[in-house]
Amino acid sequence: MNHALKFYIDGQWVDTQSGNTLEVIDPSTEQAFISIAVGNAADVDSAVNAAARAFPAFSVTPVGERLALLKNILRVYNLRYEDLVKAVSQEMGAPLHFARDSQVWSGRAHLESTISALETFQFNEVHGITQVMREAIGVCALITPWNWPLNQIVCKVAPAIAAGCTVVLKPSEIAPLTGIIFAEIMHEAGVPAGVFNLLNGTGPDVGHYMASHPKVDMVSFTGSTRAGILVAKAAADTVKRVAQELGGKSANILLEDADFDVAVAKGVKGCFSNSGQSCNAPTRMLVPRAQHARALQIAKITAEQLVTGNPQEASTNLGPVISDAQFAKIQSLIAIGIEEGATLVTGGLGRPEGLDKGYYVRPTVFGDVTAQMTIAREEIFGPVLSIIAYDSEAQAIEMANDTVYGLAAYIQSGNIEHARAVAKQMRVGSVYLNYPVWDTLAPFGGYKQSGNGREYAGWGIHDFLEIKGVVGWSD
Repeated sequence: MNHALKFYIDGQWVDTQSGNTLEVIDPSTEQAFISIAVGNAADVDSAVNAAARAFPAFSVTPVGERLALLKNILRVYNLRYEDLVKAVSQEMGAPLHFARDSQVWSGRAHLESTISALETFQFNEVHGITQVMREAIGVCALITPWNWPLNQIVCKVAPAIAAGCTVVLKPSEIAPLTGIIFAEIMHEAGVPAGVFNLLNGTGPDVGHYMASHPKVDMVSFTGSTRAGILVAKAAADTVKRVAQELGGKSANILLEDADFDVAVAKGVKGCFSNSGQSCNAPTRMLVPRAQHARALQIAKITAEQLVTGNPQEASTNLGPVISDAQFAKIQSLIAIGIEEGATLVTGGLGRPEGLDKGYYVRPTVFGDVTAQMTIAREEIFGPVLSIIAYDSEAQAIEMANDTVYGLAAYIQSGNIEHARAVAKQMRVGSVYLNYPVWDTLAPFGGYKQSGNGREYAGWGIHDFLEIKGVVGWSD
């Protein structure tokens, strides 16, 4: 990690102006393993100014050139694949197989999907006498989270490049190594100077100033709803576009005609994947009241078969959560679930047996959860599942939608037409029927307090474009 104490600005690795550093903690050991540079407003100015200088030329490059650039980025990404696997495993505690097959795979998949979308994307079209032009919006500030670092970096950077924008990326300072390697990839791939810039720093010191910067034309942010509100307020004075992918409390409705043995087991694994640290995790499992006891039994067996432990061990299913603060938050919410009267089916407070170090959480299932309990309403962001009984399909739909969030919903049914009918009634940005494969060509984003805008493939490219109408273009 030769560039941990530098930023990538204007095509070069440069010393920081702040001179400040921050230790990065390995969540599996609770020990610092590297220090990174963290910036200040002066560093942001340098990066934004570089992007602003590069924008006029890059925004008018032929689409073919941008396609070739993205394909070269993909080529170098694949060459650095295992470096990224090791980095994401250490910085956020992801088991190696999950880091390889999901975390790093997602970055590659988004590059491939963006390339595919760009090959057929229509930037110009005639409507009557008007030529409608879709043009790069400008300098984009990209602020990404720690939980899916490569997924979020690539599904912002790739469409921005495809659209002809220039960018300043601030990855999470908690999990920054993948971002640094990604900057090395961009440099090796021959991205023109100033088109891609990277700096690290905290939200208050760097992210806030990026969002408010007068030379930034758009902010794309992924993180908590609380932080998203602060970003939007910081951006408001300059009336720039803000795209946000925020929190979630996704319902997983098991309809009467679902295969419960399969649906419950897959629902548990889906909730606990990435140690529960996914904004679209199916954390509320809604089951018919007559199936509630059976669902608890299946969930208990499934959860207790999962191995929580060292991310370097091949047998590990769940690694630690990201930090001491996140561990404490999850423990607090588990305690509240018990205090409010939910049935603790398995898991609970403290670390799993045999683990006395690391931010490891016991995979936890609650039953007899009511819709008004704290654990049914707040985003926990850990391996904690709430199972809620419903008395009618209409009640299940009402409970699923009764949340400030609207990122995702999951529907399980033995009849696809039945599942589709329920999907139409979900107030969310994405609905997943019968646990489908990950589709990086589908739009991704939220309703309500889960955000605005859409990511992935052509949907992401659209978000980085302005629309210009030239009236009188045609007779």
